Amino acid sequence: MVDAPARLTVLSGPSGVGKGTVVAEVRRRHPEVWVSVSVTTRARRQGEVDGVHYHFVDDAEFDRLIAEDGLLEWAEYAGNRYGTPVAPVRERLAAGAPALLEIELQGARQVRERQPEAQLVFLAPPSWAVLVSRLAGRGSEPAEVQERRLAIAQAELDAAGEFDRVVVNDDVARAADELVSLLTAPSSPCLSQGTGAPTTD
Repeated sequence: MVDAPARLTVLSGPSGVGKGTVVAEVRRRHPEVWVSVSVTTRARRQGEVDGVHYHFVDDAEFDRLIAEDGLLEWAEYAGNRYGTPVAPVRERLAAGAPALLEIELQGARQVRERQPEAQLVFLAPPSWAVLVSRLAGRGSEPAEVQERRLAIAQAELDAAGEFDRVVVNDDVARAADELVSLLTAPSSPCLSQGTGAPTTD
């Protein structure tokens, strides 16, 4: 990644759209891309590595980070808290290199308030039907839990207009490459929509 601007780029989108999958593909295809590792109070899942997937902390440590202004943003989702440690991001940008955050909508809005120069990218599904299928395929959750997830996802999709760019995750490799191209693109005071919003059929 030659002469990439020292810009903070935020990737967000509805639950189930594949944010983690796209970021993993970015890391695989472009290992030079720096991705912030979030802190979370969520329990570690099988196969997850502390400091790689998340920094796993307890509620007391999370409270300390908030009190000491150690988080660029934080949000609560599904009963757990997630946040972005601010120090590594500032160090990366101070070194003149781009930084990528993968966070939820609440956090993206906080970043926009605190760092209005940040580039916000919305990852969208090809269609509502595809997102429903992805969410339903996550496991044998009770119907009321699935309904709640879908309601949240619809509200998150409605927020796409708040973002500078929209990348449609119709192909993981293509979406990853488009995201990297946005990371390396020169800053623009007025960013237009990218691939476009998903259909709702």
